Amino acid sequence: MSLHPGEPATAGRPAPSTKKPPDTGTGAAADRHRLTAPQGLAALSLDAMASVAYGPESIVLVLAAAGAYGLGFTLPVTLAIAVLLAVLVASYRQVIAAFPDGGGSYAVAKRHLGRRTGLVAAASLILDYVLNVAVSVTAGVAALTSAFPQLYGERVWICLGVLALVTAVNLFGVVNSARAFLVPTAVFVGSILVMITVGLFRDGPASTASAAGHAPALGEGATAVGALLLLKAFAAGCSALTGVEAVANAVPSFRAPAARRAQRTEVALGALLGVMLIGLSLLIGRFHLQPVEGVTVLSQLADAAFGHNAAFYVIQFATMVLLALAANTSFGGLPVLMSLLARDNHLPHFFALKGDRQVHRHGVAWLAAVSGVLLVVSGGDTNTLVPLFAIGVFVGFTICQAGMVRHWNELRPGGWRIKAVLNAFGALLTGVSAVVVTATKFTEGAWLIVLALPLLVLVFGRIHRAYDRIGACLELGRIPRPPHRSPSLVVVPVSGLSGLTSQALTAARSLGDIVLAVTVTVTHPGPEDRQALEALRRDWELWKPGIELVEIHSERRELGRPLSRYVTELADAHPAFQVTVVIPETEPAHVWQRLLQNQRGSVVAHAIRRDTDAVICRLRFRITTESS
Repeated sequence: MSLHPGEPATAGRPAPSTKKPPDTGTGAAADRHRLTAPQGLAALSLDAMASVAYGPESIVLVLAAAGAYGLGFTLPVTLAIAVLLAVLVASYRQVIAAFPDGGGSYAVAKRHLGRRTGLVAAASLILDYVLNVAVSVTAGVAALTSAFPQLYGERVWICLGVLALVTAVNLFGVVNSARAFLVPTAVFVGSILVMITVGLFRDGPASTASAAGHAPALGEGATAVGALLLLKAFAAGCSALTGVEAVANAVPSFRAPAARRAQRTEVALGALLGVMLIGLSLLIGRFHLQPVEGVTVLSQLADAAFGHNAAFYVIQFATMVLLALAANTSFGGLPVLMSLLARDNHLPHFFALKGDRQVHRHGVAWLAAVSGVLLVVSGGDTNTLVPLFAIGVFVGFTICQAGMVRHWNELRPGGWRIKAVLNAFGALLTGVSAVVVTATKFTEGAWLIVLALPLLVLVFGRIHRAYDRIGACLELGRIPRPPHRSPSLVVVPVSGLSGLTSQALTAARSLGDIVLAVTVTVTHPGPEDRQALEALRRDWELWKPGIELVEIHSERRELGRPLSRYVTELADAHPAFQVTVVIPETEPAHVWQRLLQNQRGSVVAHAIRRDTDAVICRLRFRITTESS
């Protein structure tokens, strides 16, 4: 039986914010669809891991404006980023322990900084996750089209294909996505670590073939580097930190003990990312690498460490694959965050639903759809999307760090002052980075993020107010009036006699005190209409079901509106009665057979729900394979 007309399927049932989302299984059965620590690295850390392909390059490109002298600051800037990484990892370990239901910066801000600030954090994370999918897929496809230029014209379709692949894997469960991406992650990380090790033992580059013939991207020679340039380099390099928060957002996706496994994953991610960033920066200084147009820094480092051989191409291929698959981090973190927002009545409640494989399918599908639109609008061009990237995550970092300062100040455990100082220092660094990146990229598209953040917060607020109004109408949180029996009047639309008609009237007699069979006739009938109506009247008299057949007229051969008007008249004439409309329908044995149905039941149900307060009962008559 349908809900009250105009009432959402889940309306009025907002789950308390402290209640965990319902699981479809318990114990070992449910744990099979949750992550171990190594699987967590593959499922939730690809974004951060892949960022080593563009993080050091972002630093070098900014410092190159000051010439070769500026490039000498690559390692100090990277060490500053590594310090911030350590602060963030330590902070998010504490976030995981304090908020085991996930949510990351949203959960921290909601508890310690207020609902509005929490929604800003959530909006920033949503924007970051969506953009991460688009940027990761386009960057991976760009690497592919660089190797095979003939595919450049098809890059949008290739991007959509990669997106469809990642989406399909995630719809089968986060564990399946982790298993599928574990090998590419291991190959990439292993290749980078081997490259760093080999390169540090070389006195000079083994090859410079990849950069040969390409114009250098150095600025005029300089003997001083200003603080603003260093801040820009630091902010640009902080793009390598995107994805660090994903583990804290998706704690419920881990096997029990979920918090401990998530903490181990966070530490492993921070250690690997820090080693790779510092190692690559050391190689940049050791080989006196200079950026050139059309060749990535990582390609030059692979060339210098291994030479232009098979190992060089392994690095290129592993980077391409991991960049394309780095979108998986968003598919692991965003659906969990959206489920928390739905539980708090800031998003539609269906985002909180889980499938049988512990998958928030609605969140996965929504992320794929929005990312697909971005890919089409951007034309599969990474440069169109990059200016928008990372601003959201810096805002989230800053809010989370500030919230943790208040967290320590309120709880005051042992050593809380040191932890609070670390978080305050992290908030300062990420806040400065957010301001610098937004200012430097504002005219290149960052203004869209500045505009989108308050719009998302506004949408969250409107949804929350709508659920509040629904809850007030349904008297949620109060003891309702005792249930009582009211007289019932049941209306059954009929168009002819059949077993379906008999079953519908039998059900109606079980439900109501008064039962009326109603048929819609045309005001000015043609010959066929008159024959059909006369046949129905004759058959009804012969059948004698003991139920009155009421004829109502329609001038425009409509079905829904005349029935809804008649139901409204009945409700007005019998205010003490509960009016119910029983709509008989067939349920075919095969899905394709639904195309053969006339959809009259849906038309009637839509009109009754739209125009009246009647209860709708859609009675399904199942057609078995034998009868079909």
